[in-house]
Amino acid sequence: MKKRLFVLFMAAVMAVGLMTGCGSGGGGSSAENGELNVFVWTEYVPDAVFDKFEEETGIKVNVMTYSSNEDMLSKVKSESEGTYDVVLPSDYMIQLMIEQDMLEELDKEALTNLSNIGEAYLNPSYDPGNVYSVPYQGGVAAIAVNTSMVDKEITSYGDLFDPDLAGELVVLDDYRAVIGMTARSMGYSMNETDSAKLEEIKEKLLTLKNNVKLYDSDSPKSALISGDCAAGMVWSAEIALSMEENPDIQVVFPEEGPYVFMDNWAILKGSKNFENAMKFINFMLDSETAQMVSEEFPYLCPNEAAVEAMGAEYSENQAKNPPADVIAAGEYVENLDNDTLEIYNDMWTKLKE
Repeated sequence: MKKRLFVLFMAAVMAVGLMTGCGSGGGGSSAENGELNVFVWTEYVPDAVFDKFEEETGIKVNVMTYSSNEDMLSKVKSESEGTYDVVLPSDYMIQLMIEQDMLEELDKEALTNLSNIGEAYLNPSYDPGNVYSVPYQGGVAAIAVNTSMVDKEITSYGDLFDPDLAGELVVLDDYRAVIGMTARSMGYSMNETDSAKLEEIKEKLLTLKNNVKLYDSDSPKSALISGDCAAGMVWSAEIALSMEENPDIQVVFPEEGPYVFMDNWAILKGSKNFENAMKFINFMLDSETAQMVSEEFPYLCPNEAAVEAMGAEYSENQAKNPPADVIAAGEYVENLDNDTLEIYNDMWTKLKE
């Protein structure tokens, strides 16, 4: 009887051991290694990337998404500190969050893969020395044109205001991008603050209303691929994906110079999983990870090691990898004072009424 009980006991111990080993990935179970709360843009980070990180580290990743920088900021402020660990703001939003003491300083010693990032993308004006952030992906808001549906030449943001395009456009659901596009079409800055010029911009902006069929920042490629919209002002990578599905679609870089952006990884103040957040950011800086990202979401990749590995298919595709002169001719969004932002918000509200 004692022998039988001993055998049953050993079998139970072995079963527990097997269960403990299952699903541990490369670094132990998620119960042992904790978790990570990541707040990112919709349609921007492949699920396979999160899966790979979980498998390699045993850290459980909880993913939440947003559609604009402003949505992200509002949500973070409305939640208790520590709700999110890692966020993915754009350039100007990084600067604002630094000013509002919302970000943790990064542990540079933990970022062993930072050397993969090209020098041109380090030490940005919005975060000198990359104290609080490191680049993820960037690009421009370019023009998409379905040449089988549009019989006129389009070369500029200004051309999108043509009444012949009534009900034909998909544009970003992003007030700084669309108002900025309008300002650029008039020879003004995307960051204009002069009240008289803003009144002029407002008048022209409202003439765009009849042309816009859809506001979409998440997946504007869908309307382009289906033919629901003939043209639009959308993210460059969305145009690249559209071109793969529909060869009639072309990318046009506006002659005024485009809206340029760079999105960045950062850690929120009060993160409850700081070490795991650092591991995740370093993982995202790995060249193989960056290549996985670019293959699914082909934006401008600042990871030089990944660009080299992807070869000509990526580097020579201008929609995926906008030329340096296009980037140089463009303009980044900057933070504006609250009074000016109220004017911008009022413009946006009237456009979408």
